[in-house]
Amino acid sequence: MSRRTILVVEDDAAIRRGLVDALGFGGYEVIEAADGHEGMQRAVSAEYDLLLLDLILPGPGGLEILKEVRAARPHQPVIVLTAKGSEPERVEGLRSGADDYVVKPFSVKEVLARVEAVLRRSAERPTDLLEVKFPGGLADLERRELRFLDGDRTELSERESELLRYLANNAGRAISREEILARVWRLPGSGARTRTIDMHIVRLRQKLRDDPDEPAVILTVRGKGYMFATVEGAA
Repeated sequence: MSRRTILVVEDDAAIRRGLVDALGFGGYEVIEAADGHEGMQRAVSAEYDLLLLDLILPGPGGLEILKEVRAARPHQPVIVLTAKGSEPERVEGLRSGADDYVVKPFSVKEVLARVEAVLRRSAERPTDLLEVKFPGGLADLERRELRFLDGDRTELSERESELLRYLANNAGRAISREEILARVWRLPGSGARTRTIDMHIVRLRQKLRDDPDEPAVILTVRGKGYMFATVEGAA
């Protein structure tokens, strides 16, 4: 069985080193970030099982990172680290989607226990969209195919399936090309590369039978990017 990976975002070097060492001894792989900028980049692009997130960071703060993580990865387990006596921060963190919190100073045993508990709970909930209904059919993202009401089927490439999943997970929100490139392609944005997104959207619309002149599934939002219109029936 592969080891679980924990991302630790904490600017205090001593606390971060203590967490990294404790988690390593506890059998976890650990990724670390020392400030909000590095933390944001890794939180939205790295592959990990749980995020340990300090709320007070240089650069983007923990709450800002948490909101971006929730937008990109709705089911990602997150535990926030807060200072003693900062109840408003803890409350705001929980309201923003954190699964649990740990108050500084904390014991290694407490952190490991909370990590284990959150990972155990998260294993019992759905991790992502498996199917998405659209006008005229159903996208089976697990099998990477579109099934239409008339009986026809169309295969999706792995990238097309990932793109459709990301758009559907964020239905109703305009998503920039740069965000898609960073979170689906795992690449930094650029003018040349974002044109790749447009070409994939064109092909995906064709496969979905989505009228390019009046699309009903993947909408173009002028000055923003693209938006998935609905995830009715998603599972």
